This record gives sequence, structure tokens and C-alpha cells, in this order.
Amino acid sequence: MKLIMAEASPFARKVRVLLRETGQLKDVEEVSITTSPFQVNEQAKAANPTGRIPSLSRADGPALYDSRVITRYLDAKASAGLYPQDGLWDVLTLEATGDSMMDSAVSISYELRLRPQEQVSTDWTEAQWAKVMGGCHALESQWMALLNGPLTMAHISIACALGYLDLRHDARNWRQGHDALAAWFANFSQRPSFQATQIDG
Repeated sequence: MKLIMAEASPFARKVRVLLRETGQLKDVEEVSITTSPFQVNEQAKAANPTGRIPSLSRADGPALYDSRVITRYLDAKASAGLYPQDGLWDVLTLEATGDSMMDSAVSISYELRLRPQEQVSTDWTEAQWAKVMGGCHALESQWMALLNGPLTMAHISIACALGYLDLRHDARNWRQGHDALAAWFANFSQRPSFQATQIDG
């Protein structure tokens, strides 16, 4: 199998962390590409008709895409239990929270990095950041008990979202007012799977 990805993508990082946590890295070749909304990589387009990453090419069927589809597939393949039946809806909700935070954070990055300076919308970026902060507030106030429990895809999604905030939006200091979440992330960041998938700049 081949994982079509960009190393800076938090959605791809979710899959990459899972591969390492479940011992499946030997079964999947990570293919790093360069792509953007304006210039979609042909490999990305061939695997996913919308051109988005990540996607997972398989020998026995069409490529899978959307990180949540890929992670469910790989979890089932390894019988890893990252989507436990006990508390499944909470895990899925938290995974969706992390993914939503990623969506907004990536949207800000695109706005700031890809648009001409005179076309950048401050209103748009601030609205997206408010969504990121909404996720952080909910995690801090409602979900720390789950995050302090056994590893699930909820943990991986949230960690990859926070890691992306550090990568692209560190100056905004998401940690302020989220002490418990920051402490949890500091601990999670020590996992070998997370350190092995970290990039700088």
C-alpha cells in the first residue's frame, strides 16, 4: 500500500502516527508529495478525484481517502482497538473535534500563505481561529478525562491538531488558558510515533 501525503499535513500525520502505533509501517510506503489548492499534484488527483490528501492506494481495491476513512481501515486491518466499541461515540466526536480544528487551522495557513497580502481577510482568519479556540475550550472543560485514558484515535487526532497549531500558528499561543490540555499534549508529544512524524518549519 502507498500513503500519498504531505509531511506538513496534520491529516496525513494522523495516519502516519497510527501506522507507527500499530506496527503497520512496514506494510505502507509513505509517498511525500508537494501539492496545493491551486496546483494539485497529479498523484493526489489520481488517488482522490478531489485531489486532497492523504489517500491510501491498495492493491486489492480503489484508493481510500479522507483521513478518518483511512484510519478506520488501518485500525480494523491491525485489530488495534483505536476505535473501541465502549465509548465509540465519544471517540468519534473527539476525532471530529481534532479534525475540525485542523480544517480551520489549515484554512488560516492557506489564507496567509497563498493569497496576495492585499487580499488576505483578517475577518476570515479570526473567525477560523475562534473555531480552533472553541475546540480547545471544549477539550479543556469537558474531555480531559477521556484524553487521560487509554490511547484511541481521539488522542491522535487532537495531538496532530495541536502539533499543527505549533507548526503554523505558534505565535497565537493556544496554550494560554488551557493548562490541562497543554500538559496532556506535552506528555503525548514524547511518544516515539509523534516524534518520528514531527517536522520543523
